[in-house]
Amino acid sequence: MKAIVLEEPKRFSIQDVQEASAPGAGEALVQVHRVGICGTDYSGYLGKMPFYSYPRIPGHELGVEVLEVGPGVDNVTSGDHCSVEPYINDVDSFASQRGRTNCCEHLQVLGVHIDGGMRPRFILPARKLHVSRELAYEQLALVETLAIGCHCVDRAAPAQGESVLLIGAGPIGLSVIEFLKLAGARITVMDLVESRLKFCREAMRVDHTVQFSQPDQAVEELRQLHGGNLPTVVIDATGNAESMSQALQYVAHTGRLVYVGITTGEVHFPHPLLHAREMTIMGSRNALPGDFERIIRLIENGEIDTRPWITHRTTFDEMIGQFDGYTKPETGVIKAIVDLD
Repeated sequence: MKAIVLEEPKRFSIQDVQEASAPGAGEALVQVHRVGICGTDYSGYLGKMPFYSYPRIPGHELGVEVLEVGPGVDNVTSGDHCSVEPYINDVDSFASQRGRTNCCEHLQVLGVHIDGGMRPRFILPARKLHVSRELAYEQLALVETLAIGCHCVDRAAPAQGESVLLIGAGPIGLSVIEFLKLAGARITVMDLVESRLKFCREAMRVDHTVQFSQPDQAVEELRQLHGGNLPTVVIDATGNAESMSQALQYVAHTGRLVYVGITTGEVHFPHPLLHAREMTIMGSRNALPGDFERIIRLIENGEIDTRPWITHRTTFDEMIGQFDGYTKPETGVIKAIVDLD
């Protein structure tokens, strides 16, 4: 069968790969119908993702159908439509034993550390499948992106009405907005690209947007928007080392800063800024199984509308030619979906 392979940064190819075999104990064979493209895929393509290894079959945002299950599998059955939790953890690891399967010491993420879903069929642990009897495959492919935002907002733990600044309005930033809204936070979004800010105002209905400027100017604008204070929660979803280093300047005294983006560069800041404000700095990595179940129910119940998200669609055969354009903000991509049918 054919698979799309990222051989090295900026070089895709379509290759013949071995057909998937019968699933073993605890495994499922799935057919891939839709694949979402996200910031990790772009970073891997550009050579900026620190955890990425090459060559690699990408694809971790997946809407799949179960074709066959192995012995001992009782959570899914043939014909089920599922979202895939792509974080393959060691169940005996220290983090997994503490319930933090998202940051297991031996974590293998589909499409990053091990081959992902940009191929018609493959085998994975059945415990990583989350069933919906209502959602379309492209909705199921969006669950993982939303799960990143869900987990990040759980880490930030904003109170009802608390002021939150989100830096970076790409797909991960948009997933953060969805859960900040559900938490009842007051949301300000900062980004370099006006078209993204417009989408946040019109489609996401955020309270305020700020087009990125010099930090001193941004601090002043944020104070004006928040009654003379700075936001008590700042979330940086840029994956840009400079932005992540500057983000501390926007955090109020006693505030919290969460990094959900990933960078290969160094993040640096003057310690007195952190110490004087007694800030809390956190990382947010991946998501937890319960996040997937929660998001599926939220979409099924109409509490999250995925329709505005998908701005670009492509086929398996056309994806390589389209991909480079998706990395450019001027193309207006919010979320691109690859159709494997």
